Amino acid sequence: MYPNLYFALQDLTGLDLPFLKLVNSFGFFVAMAFLIGGYFIRLEFIRLTNSGVFTPNKIQSLKGLPSTPIEIISQAFIGFLFGWKFLYLAINAGTLFSGGSLPQAHLFSLEGSIPLGIFIAVLLGGWRYYEGRKNALPEPKMETTEVAPYEHVGGILTVAAIGGILGAKLFHLIEYPEQFIAFFKNPSLNAFIGGLTIYGGLIIGGLSVYLYARHYKLKFLNVADTTAPSLMLGYGVGRIGCQVSGDGDWGIPNPTTQPSWMSWLPDWTWSYNFPNNVNGVGRFISESDSLAIYPGYGTVLDPAVYPTSLYETTISVILFIILWSLRTRLKSAGLLFAIYLMMNGTERFFIEKIRVNTTFDLLGITMTQAELISTALFLGGAVLFRILFSRSEPTKT
Repeated sequence: MYPNLYFALQDLTGLDLPFLKLVNSFGFFVAMAFLIGGYFIRLEFIRLTNSGVFTPNKIQSLKGLPSTPIEIISQAFIGFLFGWKFLYLAINAGTLFSGGSLPQAHLFSLEGSIPLGIFIAVLLGGWRYYEGRKNALPEPKMETTEVAPYEHVGGILTVAAIGGILGAKLFHLIEYPEQFIAFFKNPSLNAFIGGLTIYGGLIIGGLSVYLYARHYKLKFLNVADTTAPSLMLGYGVGRIGCQVSGDGDWGIPNPTTQPSWMSWLPDWTWSYNFPNNVNGVGRFISESDSLAIYPGYGTVLDPAVYPTSLYETTISVILFIILWSLRTRLKSAGLLFAIYLMMNGTERFFIEKIRVNTTFDLLGITMTQAELISTALFLGGAVLFRILFSRSEPTKT
């Protein structure tokens, strides 16, 4: 387990770069999921634009205005935060993060460097002012600009990220109400960021994308189709972060012997104890375990569990390949997204059988939140597929 990139780089290459302790492994792979997903979404936007499905938008904007005071101040404020907190922590990481001191304790505190903050604030604010003066015209004029469809990919990813994080946190608090109560008793940014539920991110993030597409008059079903393969692949990449960091998305205890048909794989692919997991769950690692002990972490699960995040990554990559191969064969908009919903629901429903999760009773049936939502997604995808497929069938005469 590598809670952050510092321990990964140190173990794999021997390099000692303390500032990398600021980069959480899970957060790194979530960022990679968005970048990789955005790449494939962009490819699909370009393909559908070339086929005439998407057309460029024309927008009017006033050109030649100097930077406003609000723009300069906001840029300076961002610079101050960067210099005051992140640059300060990066420069002093060697001493601040020594021993068992975790980066979170410093990141979510008031300590920092005001001089560094002011310096970066002046630098960025001044640059914004300079750019505004340089591009200003004696008389600002209205211009019509053509926006290519693929230029919306950045906006789509932004609203998906914001809505996804808020939705993931909301659904997590619904699933674990005791954490909701604990947050109000002892509020902190660290407590707010920790703990996310993927389906909450999918639902609220999807709604955010729908509103964005509607605002810019993009065909939503086609937009949904462009995101379907990337959503599946991004989910798999994100699960790598869960596996590497040990964030609690693991399975139930698995003390059984690895089956013979898996003998060609490492033992940890069948049963893993997640040493140095970021949740600090399990017993403390002892010298007899022959495991590295990372300061601030140092726990290991006993007994070992199913590495379900690894399984989900593998399944998601396979399903991505299937969706990517289907994208040019399905002619009706929305069919690919409907298939994605059914695939996603099926995968998550069955993986829940060996995952650790909170259960509840619904009409006498014991299930998890993920099982309920995955069932709804599968049924919704099946209904959507049937409706869209029936519309695409030729009319009999």
